[in-house]
Amino acid sequence: MAKFYSQLDTQLCEFIAAQQLFFTATAPIAGRINLSPKGIDSFRCLDFSRVAYLDLTGSGNETAAHLHQNGRMTIMFCSFTDKPLILRLYGKGEVVAPDTAQWDGLIDRFTDLPGKRQIILLQIESVQTSCGYGVPVYELQSERSTLIDWAVKKGIDGVREYQAQKNHTSIDGLPTHL
Repeated sequence: MAKFYSQLDTQLCEFIAAQQLFFTATAPIAGRINLSPKGIDSFRCLDFSRVAYLDLTGSGNETAAHLHQNGRMTIMFCSFTDKPLILRLYGKGEVVAPDTAQWDGLIDRFTDLPGKRQIILLQIESVQTSCGYGVPVYELQSERSTLIDWAVKKGIDGVREYQAQKNHTSIDGLPTHL
């Protein structure tokens, strides 16, 4: 049965830290829902009511556009081990841009990764756990290095040029404020 909580606790933060994969979901007022898988050591529990992840440059920037429009966000973790669990974090998301005081206060919590674009911060409004009995058991073989390799090859200026071309509006035409 699903259980709801007002915030995380130590046990749930430990569960999050053990996960290699998480999913983010956002939606504009009108338009496409965005559901993205994320990996690469990029997620942090800041405290029991706030979490954040280091967002890397990718093919789009839907999350930022949606958060600027309405802030609604869900982050989901699910266990792929023998001990099943699904964990959803519901709340108000915020985009933290580089060269801001807020960025400076958060960036040291993350591994320095090439291609970093912004930090996505979630103020948790509700936490839900559910059984996860239908989720298969999988084993991680390895992290993909493709995104990191791409950013290293592009270099800082190349990544910024790519962001200017590909990450300034969502697929529905919303501004990302990048």
